[in-house]
Amino acid sequence: MNALLQPAPWRRTMTTGDLNAVVRVESSAYSYPWSRGNFVDSLAAGYLAEVLEVPGGPLLGYFVAMVGVDEMHLLNITVAPPHQGRGHGHVLLDAVQARARELRLGSLWLEVRASNTRARALYGRRGFAEVGVRKGYYPAPVRREDAVVMSLPIAPAGGLHGVD
Repeated sequence: MNALLQPAPWRRTMTTGDLNAVVRVESSAYSYPWSRGNFVDSLAAGYLAEVLEVPGGPLLGYFVAMVGVDEMHLLNITVAPPHQGRGHGHVLLDAVQARARELRLGSLWLEVRASNTRARALYGRRGFAEVGVRKGYYPAPVRREDAVVMSLPIAPAGGLHGVD
């Protein structure tokens, strides 16, 4: 099918009905994926969770984020491997940032594997700063891998950060 005739991807709230597809994508994207229970617990806790999909088509990606007092913590953002490199990660990050602005939160935080240079570069291009390291945060084949902690100040909708 011609790409111009394909429906545009759209986002919606993740539900338990999405979990089979989400877990399949998660398992295909990571050596140490989140379990189905991690997603169930996140939904039960009321975390922000959305999926990106083509209507009637495949699950392209998703995110899970936890809202704190004045910040949002991006816990998981994943694009299905066959659909990476097509801008879907940017669409998901835009959605996370928009939700943080809507909630008038001051910052967005995340951890990323130190070895994940592709994701670190994407976050850097999006304005995230590397602000710390969590030693031994992620499981790895031989020993645990460090996480790079990254943060992004969030400007309120319609204005600069700190200006109403």
